[in-house]
Formats: sequence, structure tokens, C-alpha cells
Amino acid sequence: MNNVERFKNIMNFKPVDRLPAIESFPWWDQTLDRWYAEGLSKDLTTHYEIGRWFGLDMHRWWWISPRWDFTPRPGRSRQKGMVDTVDEYNKLVKPLLAKPHFSNPPYYNEEMLHSFAEERKNGDVFLWLQIDGFFWFPREVMGVEKHLFAFYEQPEFMHLINTDLAAYNLKMLQELFKILVPDIVIFAEDMSYKMGPMLSPELYDEFISPYYAKILPFLKDHGCIPMVDSDGDLGDMISWLEKDSIEGASPMERQAGTDIVKIRKEHPNFKMMGGFDKRTIHQGEEAMRAEFERILPVMHSGGYIPSVDHQTPPDVSVENYKIYASLLNEYCRKVH
Repeated sequence: MNNVERFKNIMNFKPVDRLPAIESFPWWDQTLDRWYAEGLSKDLTTHYEIGRWFGLDMHRWWWISPRWDFTPRPGRSRQKGMVDTVDEYNKLVKPLLAKPHFSNPPYYNEEMLHSFAEERKNGDVFLWLQIDGFFWFPREVMGVEKHLFAFYEQPEFMHLINTDLAAYNLKMLQELFKILVPDIVIFAEDMSYKMGPMLSPELYDEFISPYYAKILPFLKDHGCIPMVDSDGDLGDMISWLEKDSIEGASPMERQAGTDIVKIRKEHPNFKMMGGFDKRTIHQGEEAMRAEFERILPVMHSGGYIPSVDHQTPPDVSVENYKIYASLLNEYCRKVH
């Protein structure tokens, strides 16, 4: 089987010769700085190149967001957001949402996306697209604290942003799909933290769910798997996502309490990527092997691709990551 066939089969709970052995997300800059200092060639710079060096299977991951076009104002941090008022939003942000596109040089452009499509056609890679979701983007616009208050104090502003974002995402996807169709489309959300969801089911139903409904029919018509990316403990939120026909989630962050073994028992059809406790990697082979044994029943259950539960931290040496990659390949071959 090739990479595309493995991905499609496992995510549809069908037999495979083995699981895909991938690293879901690019590594932290600080992690790469350590690895370069420890001997990793500085000629290896991309997720694709570094993954191949470690002997991993390949996929293409990229993120399309209107935020890439926004020039930060002096003194603005992510905590403060892009704007303070609806008028500023209408002047500075809304025009960007009126011009959907899918280029983000030098990271990717139309020519590169054509090459991704050819790689997928050959079975070499499966394609993973990430887009801004309807919890994530209003937070980026308003800032963290103002966003949480806005559910109660500025509901019209929240709906304005998400209406514009839904139109942006749908138009962008319609144009992108003329070049390639990703295998998965993941909404970046980060709706949970270590104590669970950061909003109630009622707020989710009012401010998030209706906007998924504008995008999901198009994705499903093209055979894409819609998923959500969120840090934190996702357990309570999975039933909300399933109700909306969101099929899965990543990165299933163990240190926040997310337990993929428990989730598989309670949600047998929910698709997952991630779930391997990154805190074990710096501890050495014995700890890593014990963690693989913990998640092995989920690996056998289908609908799951193991990977580090978020990005590999800088306390991991290049030698320990080599051991992790070798174990990942070993355990992925235990599944048929």
C-alpha cells in the first residue's frame, strides 16, 4: 500500500498493511535549534525534509488563513488582538476577508500546490489542510480576554466575524479545490484547555456550529475528512463535534488529560491523530515503549494515526527523537 491508501483505509476503519508513521505538526523552532546544534544538517529545513531524514512517512501540511495578510499594528500582541472596535475591524480586517486566496509565499504558492497534487496522485503523500475556525479567528481579531467576554457583551460582533470568515473559507476552498483536494481539512480552534472546553454547549451551538454547517457540505461532497485541532482536554466536546458531523480531532493532548483509550471506548467512530505523550520522549526508550503499549489498543481499533500530542518540545534530543521515530515505525507495523 502507498501513503494515500494507508491513510484513507485507516481513517475509514479498513484494513492496512501498517499504520502511517508520521509527525503531524512541524517541530518547534527551539527544538530544531537544539537538533542543529547536535548535528542535524542545517540543509534540512522543512517538515518534509526532516521527517524523511528520521525515516517517517510523508504528508503535506499547510495552513491557509486571512491573518497572513494582516500587518500587525505597532505594539499589538496576540493577547491584544488585531483591533479594538467594530469600526477598526471593518476598516482593517474585513477587506482582507473579502479577497480569499491560497498563497503564502515563501511557504506555499499555486505552483507548489500543483506539485502537492502530483505527489498525492502518485500515492507519495496524503494532504492535510488547516484553516482558521470559528473560535480561533475571532480570538485572533479581538484578543484573548476580549474574545471570551464578547460571547456575552458583543454577540453581533462575533457573528459578523464568523459570517465573514465562513464566506472567506468557502470561497477559498472552492478555488483551491480546482488545483487539489486535501484528504483532511482541519479547523484550527483551540477551544479547550486542561480543565475542558472554554465555552458552554449553548455558546458552541450559537456561535460555532452554524458556521461549520456552511462549510461541511462542500468538504464532504469532495470526500474530505473534516476535523478540529484543539489543545487541551477535548473529552466533553467530542459529542458536540459529532453532532455537527465533525469526524475527528487532533492532537489529543495527553498532558491536558485527554485519554484516547477512554475516548475510543466512548466514541468508537471518532477519528483521532496524535495522542502520544510527548513528555515521555526525553525520558528514553523504556518510557517511550511503555507509552506505545498504552496506546496500542487504539492503534489496532482503526480511525487513529499515532503521533506526538502536539509539537515535540526542546527537551528532546535528536538522539531520543531517533529512538522515538524507530519505535513509531516498529509499532505502526504491529497493526494490520
